[in-house]
Parts: sequence; C-alpha cells; structure tokens
Amino acid sequence: MVIMKRRNKNSSKKALKNIRKKRRLSMIAVVLLICLLLGVLATALLNIFVIAKADDYIISAKEAAGIDADCIIVLGALVYSEDVLSDILQDRVDIAVSLYKSGASDRILMSGDNSRVGYNEGFAMAKSAIEQGVEAECLFEDDAGFSTYETMYRARDVFQAKKVIIVTQGFHISRAVYLARSLGLEAYGVTSDLHEYTSENYNNIRETGARVKAVFTAIFKPEPTYLGETIPISGKGNVADKIT
Repeated sequence: MVIMKRRNKNSSKKALKNIRKKRRLSMIAVVLLICLLLGVLATALLNIFVIAKADDYIISAKEAAGIDADCIIVLGALVYSEDVLSDILQDRVDIAVSLYKSGASDRILMSGDNSRVGYNEGFAMAKSAIEQGVEAECLFEDDAGFSTYETMYRARDVFQAKKVIIVTQGFHISRAVYLARSLGLEAYGVTSDLHEYTSENYNNIRETGARVKAVFTAIFKPEPTYLGETIPISGKGNVADKIT
C-alpha cells in the first residue's frame, strides 16, 4: 500500500509538471504569434505611410514637362555590359530622355553602382542617353549612388540640386520620392513601367521591407558612403570629359 501511494504521488507530480510545461509552451506560442501579427501590422502601416506621403508627388510625363526641374534623376539597376542595360534600367533611361526632350529639365543625373572594376551603371546609362540624342554636357554620372537614399543625399549635397524629377518603376517610386522629400528636395516621381518584368514579384516583396527601412533612414538621416567635392548640376556634365 505504501509503495502504491508513493507511485501515485510520483505520477501526480509528473502529470502536474507536464501540464505546467504545456501551459508554458502554449504561452510562448501565443506571445510569438502576437509578435508576428504586430510585426505584420507594423510593416503594413509603414508601407501605407510611405506610399501615402509620396502619392501626391507622383505625376505623369505630361505633367512633368512643366516642372522645370534642376535635373532628372535616373536610379541605377543591373547592366550586363557598357552597351547592354537590363530591361528595367533601359526603360528608366528611355523615360528620362523623353522627359529631357519635353523640357522637364535640361540636366540628367545618372546614379548607379561603380564599386567594382568593369561595372559602371552610370556610364552605361549615359551612353544610352547620348545614343538617343542627349548632349554629353547635359549628363552627370554619380558613381557612388549605392542606394536610393545615398543617391538623393548626394543629389542634394554633391550635385546641389533642389528640384528633381525621379524616374524609376512603380514598385520603387514611392520610396524614392519619400526619401528625397525627407532630405528636403522638392521631388517628383515619374514611373517607367514600359514592360512586364520577370523580377516583378521579387521586386514587390523586397520593396515591402525596403519601405520599412526607409522610414527609419528618413528619421536618422545617416551620411552616405561618399560625399566628396561638389559638382553643381547647373554646370557642365561630368560625362562630357569621359566621352571625349
């Protein structure tokens, strides 16, 4: 009898421990689920915030013709070689050239990555614009535009632009305009969705996170990787020296 009582007592203790363990696990699962839901909600709200802040400044090419901006900013993307741009980037350049020809601005700033030997997004874009009839003296190349934010920061501080028209695809345009305006630029956006792109789903997913990051970047305003000497956008384009 004594042995059976001990066994029953031990069994009760084990059962109680198991119940407590299950309760703890359930509480942890609930907390994690709440955190996940809050994260999803915060992400959604911050995305809505960025899109809403930029919405009034995203305009048509026809509207942009009357802006008389200091420059048109073309944001970089993948290039395959000096003469072959990705579809996304070629469409950006084509729209920028059409805006230039419509009188939206007489300067184009090509901003992209040139962080490794043999890869230069800005120069490839400039070559494409020249082939379409843009004067080299009107083209500026920013080799240190490593991100959308750094491009806008450098457009303001290095190229001394104040009023700009940004050209990029629809998935990207809200964040670009939002960041530019957070830095004090009078920025407008024109979309360049001339085709359907194979990377469209990936771009939209990536942009969801990028907009969240943009909100915090706009708050803290870190300096870009490089600044350097000023290159006034009102002067002679720095592409002219590279072409000749």
